[in-house]
Order: sequence, then C-alpha cells, then structure tokens
Amino acid sequence: MESLKKPVGRFAPTPSGRMHLGNVFAALMAWASVRSRGGSFVLRMEDLDTQRTAKEYADLLREDLEWLGLDWDLETPPQSQRSEVYDRYFACLAEKGLLYPCYCTRSQLHSVNAPHLSDGTYVYPGTCRNLTAAEQAAFGRDPAWRVMVPDKIWKLHDLCRGDYQQNLAAECGDFVVRRADGVYVYQLAVTVDDGEAGVTEVVRGMDLLSSAPRQMYLQELLGFSHPEYGHLPLLMAPDGRRLSKRDRDLDMGALRRRMTPEKLVGSLAYSAGLLEKQESISAAELATVFSWEKLRRDNICPENLFSGKSCFSPKI
Repeated sequence: MESLKKPVGRFAPTPSGRMHLGNVFAALMAWASVRSRGGSFVLRMEDLDTQRTAKEYADLLREDLEWLGLDWDLETPPQSQRSEVYDRYFACLAEKGLLYPCYCTRSQLHSVNAPHLSDGTYVYPGTCRNLTAAEQAAFGRDPAWRVMVPDKIWKLHDLCRGDYQQNLAAECGDFVVRRADGVYVYQLAVTVDDGEAGVTEVVRGMDLLSSAPRQMYLQELLGFSHPEYGHLPLLMAPDGRRLSKRDRDLDMGALRRRMTPEKLVGSLAYSAGLLEKQESISAAELATVFSWEKLRRDNICPENLFSGKSCFSPKI
C-alpha cells in the first residue's frame, strides 16, 4: 500500500560557497525528519548556474555533511549533467502545446507599469503568449520559454506553515522553464529531479514556499506524484538580517573551528524548539526526538550562537 512506503527526503544545496548556518539548519531538519520515520535520504548538487558553482564547494559540502553526522543513501547526478533529461520533459510540455517563446527583457518585467503583488513580486501578464510567427522572428534573438498556467487555485498543507494556496494565473502568471541561453531553470529541474528520485518529502526554507504551486503544476503535467512540503522558518541575525553565505563567521569553516558537531546540532535543535534545554546532541539522537509539532513556526535567531540580546519571538 502507498501509505506503507518509507519516505524519501532530500537535501539539494547549491555548491557556490561554504555552507552557512541556514544551509546547515535546512539539511539537519530534512535529514532528521525523514530518518525519524526510517526513510531514506538523497543528496543532489543544484549547479545549474555553472558560472557560480564549483566542484571544490561540492566536495566541501559532502565533507561538512559527514562531519555533522548526516549520511545519505543516494547521490544523484548534479543538475549540470542532466540537460538531456530536462530536454525530454521540456519536449513533453511542448507536445502538450503549453510552451511559448518569450522575448521580454528583465527591465520590462520589473518596470513600474508591470503588474506586481504587494510584496513586489511581478506577475507575468502574458505579453508574448499570442505573438505571431512574424512578430517572434522580428526580435532577432533567442527567447526564453514559458509554460502556460491555468486559472486555478493550488492548495497544500505544509508540515510547518499549515494551509497554503496560490492561484498561479493571478499570483504568478506563465513562468519560465528555460532561459534564452538554453539553461533550464530551477522550477523545471527541481520537479524532474525530485520526481525521478522518488522524493516524497521536500524540506527547505520558507522563502521557497511560493514556488511549491508551480512545482505541483509541473508534477501533474509530467506525471509525478506530489511530495509533502515542509517550509522551515528562516534563521536571522540579531539585527534582523537573514543569514547568508556573506556571513563568513557563521559558515561551516568558522563553525567547525569553534565547536563540535554535537554542540552545533544541539544549538540548532534547541533554537528550533526541538529540545527543552541547551545540550549537545548528535544528529542520530535528534532524529529520535524530531517532531514537526515541536518545531518553531516563526523565524529563528539562534541566540546561543550570537552574543547579545535574544531576538526570539513567541512560538506560534
């Protein structure tokens, strides 16, 4: 029976620099969630942008995960080696008559006259959707390719955020699946990669929640099942900044110099609400106590890794 199948989780980092604390938190929660239920774990390097990524960073990522005690059952080929696979699924969308070339420039998409949501995100208005062959040829340059979206509400129950919904036509518009330079974009690549690897649980940062409906739409078009989603609270610095790879004092190189794996895992678990007190704990031990019900829903400042006043807000 489907319900008796073991879950399959994954961690899919971009090897563009040393892992920072936010990456570590996402990897740890994804691993602990699936291991807590006896599932398997997949590692994938998301290196579509080969100008920003490097093999040495991928090697460091693996080494840092092993240091943390996070193992994996399968490492799938990096995205940079899967263009031919994406070609097949792109052709499938084309056969369904759902793709069209787009010649809009970045400045046009972000202009003040373009439709935007309250958070500043632009909604593609379908400018190039009905261009004639002559109009397309007149541009004289290679286009990006967009997939048409239906006027439909996509709903999901997120393991961390609860109920979420989005109307793709009203809140996103037709979206790009391949850039003008021929590189496939995140939405198509991640859908294909997760689908082919049999991923049943996607755990990642809350900033990616709005992309889930696009992936659910592509999953249906390409014949993949919907995974469960868990979008984690973001880690913040005491001044309110979101942690990033620019915070070199909190990348894995600096962290490994000043603490043990158990101390780091315990610090993050305590900050996330998974432990009642600050203590050192291994990743394997964390998997035995992991619970989505305990996990904080609001953004997290891991105060025990910073000096100064706590910036925790109450649990919700």
